[in-house]
Amino acid sequence: MWGSGLMAGGGWLVMLLAMAAFWVVVAVGIAAFFRPGNRGRDSRADRTDDPLWVLEDRFARGEIDADEYWARRRALRPPQ
Repeated sequence: MWGSGLMAGGGWLVMLLAMAAFWVVVAVGIAAFFRPGNRGRDSRADRTDDPLWVLEDRFARGEIDADEYWARRRALRPPQ
């Protein structure tokens, strides 16, 4: 009685491995959902097409000073 069926022939090992694989998939899915960064699109590539973002990036890196930044910003986005 105890020695018959699926569990006697190593089925418990298969079930244990399947359960472990299930929880690994769940953990990876949760980690991917909460991972900071891209959400389906490359955000840096999208921003590099925006001239205002490029200007802000150059100012943040110290390539241009504040006067040049504001002059170029006014040229890119004139007051409305």
